Amino acid sequence: MYLDGDTIVDRTAFDQTKRELGESFARILGYFREDGVKSIRAIEQAMHAESAVALVRPAHTLKGESLQFGAEPLGLTAERIERAARDAVEMHSFPYDVAEEVAKLRPLFAETLAYFDREVAVAAPIPARRAGGFGRKVG
Repeated sequence: MYLDGDTIVDRTAFDQTKRELGESFARILGYFREDGVKSIRAIEQAMHAESAVALVRPAHTLKGESLQFGAEPLGLTAERIERAARDAVEMHSFPYDVAEEVAKLRPLFAETLAYFDREVAVAAPIPARRAGGFGRKVG
């Protein structure tokens, strides 16, 4: 979908959040992963049930958390869904026009997580093996 990390994530916002969270960054990123899975599932279920009310909260949650980490395409997609759902609630209708946006969420989320995983792996590389290998005494 996106070709590089600069498009999928605003690097400046990502780095700022990383600095602000410090040692808590990996843990909070884990919460983002868990919450994102739940939010996307809830959004898809709300679309299937044609419930504008049920779309609002998970779209709002996904929007806020995504934008905090600099995941602008994901956050802005969730924002369009949220806005359409809120409008539909006021009009006592359903935002069928966001079905395409909802369909984009899961692959966009996966791509965003892949970027985050690469960044975390680069920031905390796996330590080099000690001589002697696993279970062998180093002499």
